[in-house]
Parts: sequence; structure tokens; C-alpha cells
Amino acid sequence: MRKHIALGVAVVTSAALLAACSGGDPAPATTEGSSAGAGDGAGTELVVWSDAERAEAIKNAAADFEEDTGATVTVVQKNFEDLRADFLAQVPTGEGPDITVGAHDWLGEFVESGVVDTIDIGDRAGDFEQVTLDALTYDGQLYALPYAQESVALIQNVGLVGSEPPATWDEMIQMATDAGFAERPFVLYTNGAEGDMYTSYAFQTSFGAPVFVQDESGSYTSEVGLGGDAGLAYAQWIHANGSAGTGYFTDTVDYDIGNELFATGQSPFIVQGPWTIPTYQDAGIEVAVSPVPSAGGQTASPFVGVQGFYLSAQSSNALLANEFLVNYMATDEAQQALYDADPRIPALTSVAEQVSDDPVIAGFLASAQNGVPMPNIPEMGAVWEFWNPAQIALINGEDPTSVWTSMVTNIEGAIGG
Repeated sequence: MRKHIALGVAVVTSAALLAACSGGDPAPATTEGSSAGAGDGAGTELVVWSDAERAEAIKNAAADFEEDTGATVTVVQKNFEDLRADFLAQVPTGEGPDITVGAHDWLGEFVESGVVDTIDIGDRAGDFEQVTLDALTYDGQLYALPYAQESVALIQNVGLVGSEPPATWDEMIQMATDAGFAERPFVLYTNGAEGDMYTSYAFQTSFGAPVFVQDESGSYTSEVGLGGDAGLAYAQWIHANGSAGTGYFTDTVDYDIGNELFATGQSPFIVQGPWTIPTYQDAGIEVAVSPVPSAGGQTASPFVGVQGFYLSAQSSNALLANEFLVNYMATDEAQQALYDADPRIPALTSVAEQVSDDPVIAGFLASAQNGVPMPNIPEMGAVWEFWNPAQIALINGEDPTSVWTSMVTNIEGAIGG
């Protein structure tokens, strides 16, 4: 179950410090849409790294900030694939930006490398989807402003099985069987023979077996949650639906094959992300999207990926940068512009609800609201090499107790647990 975080308030202090630095009278705390503290940044430059997709939306928000504060915001475009490595390399030298766009699963490495600082969103915490705050929290501290989220969900072919979503795995299988798809009721994406536990993670959590345990603040610990009876029950479920059982799961479904099976009507259900929807709609498939059904009796919680704005630990304008993020990038207008530029569900609840007028987006949002962040701790890097192959071994009929127990032991050994 997800844990909720509590954030302290230091906005008044920040505003006072900004005023003191500029030599003016102390300014009142700012709120969204406020121009309090105008002129505090006169002559100051904030450098923001962004990819091309988001750059224009950032510049539009920066225009109001520049007018209100007198500061200048310079947006430097970089390839998204270069942002992480460049930030890690340049921040320690003092040559990096004040702010960078980035994915939430970079956070553990950023914190451990000392390149990011905490941000203070004050009483704005309640304005965001909780999972997006959890994703950017490490050891109980928020390190970035979230702006977008995405997760997988259950996608169904309305023409084959109607639009009513199944609540459980068994109900889904029955719906597909009744529609004439007893042999292939569901498409499980496995990245072919490589394995892909990311996409199927919601089924695992429905058995009560998280990959890592979260503490009361919502932060991930290094305690592996895959073991015990819950993990074994999930392993047995995979095994029972692989070659040794129903045969619903195979090791042949890569991205293209999975999309083809669903888009050509060979199976009525698939778990995939919003990036696949254009492929299905272009094929003439009417889709309905809903949360992943439970296979193990508990809520099926998929991984949620979150995008955010990180604050450099070496920024000489940290308070001003915090002001820009909280009061200018966290507005409805800015988050809508970011969504228009790159349609991932906004982190700000008000905007997420606005774009959810589209029932497909509403389905993905509902799935994300059941979800948990993909772990942002460095230990996650040691999981995939054992976790994904275990899925394939189970699908191919290997003993579930042996496969799963060995996997847990290997993961704990790799992270020193």
C-alpha cells in the first residue's frame, strides 16, 4: 500500500531570504499566480535544461516569472537521453544548470551523487497526485517538482468484449472465453524471451509482493519485498498460466507482436501503456481503458513513471529557482502547456482531471491512481537481471518455488541485503 508524505513549509522563510539578498524589504510569502516579491531576482539568470518537446512550455511560464521578478530564464535544449549523464558530470564542476527536466528513477543516483537539492512546495502538496510526490521523494525529502505521470493499464477491444471493465483476472478470462477467445484471452507482453516484469508488475502487487518495501514517508527502503508466501503465490500463478498450465503466457510476445495480436483482434485484452493507443486506433479498434484487474485478491498497483524538475545542489540561486518551480511551473496553465507539448497525464490534480474528459486518458489516470512509483533507489538496478529471467523460466514451466527462491536470494546478495 502506498504511504503518504508530509512536507514542511518554508515559503515565508524563502521569501524573506530572497528579499534580504536583493536589499529590499522582506516580501510576503508567494502563492500561485501571485507577483509578490517582484524584482527580487533582478539581474539574476536561471538556467534550465530541457529537451525540445518541453522547452517552449517552460519558456512561456518563464515569461511571467521574468516580468514579476526581473530575473532571466535561459532554457538550454538537450537530447533527453543526455540529460542524466550530463547533469551528473557537470553539476559537481559548477557548470551545470539550476534546474533540469528528468525522470523520477534518476533520483537515487542523483541524491547519492550529491547533485540535487530538496525543494519546498509548502502547502501545495495537496494539489498534486500523491503518487507523483512519492516518486520524487527520497528518505522522506522531496527533491523535484513533479509535472507528469504515466502507467500501464488494461486495454480492451470494445468490439469483442464490450466496454465494461473486469474487476478480477478470473472475470477477465471469463469475458474473453465467452467471446470466443478461450485459447488467447489475454496478451502478456514479455519483451520476447527477455522477460518484462515492469509491464506485469500490477499482477504481482495484487498478491502483496512489492519489489521493495516503502516506509511511512513513502520512500523506498532496500528491504526486498519479493519473498515469503506472497511472492511464491505470484510465482505459482505465472507458472499456472505458462506452458505447464493454461498456456496463456508465452515467451514469444515482443512489443510488435503484442501490438499486432491486439490490433488485429486476435485477443481482446492487453496490459500496455498510452503510447500504444495510436497503433490500436489507427487499426480501427475501439478501446476502453481501465485499472489492471486483480489476480491475487489485493489492489493491482502498476509502476508509475513520473517526470519532474530537479534543482541542482550547486545552484547559486536555489531560492529563486524554487520560486520559479512552485509558483510558475506548478500552475494549471504551465502544466496544461507541458501536456499539450508531450501528452503525459499531468501531476497537478486539477489539470489531470481536465484532460481526463477523454475516457481513454481517464482510464490511464485511474490505473495510475492505484499505482506506485517504480523504485527510485540505486538498488533497483540490481533487480532486473534476476527478475525478468525468472518470469521467463516460470512461463517455460520451471519449478516456481526453486525459481523464485533463487531469484530473491540473488537479488538480496546483489544489493548486500
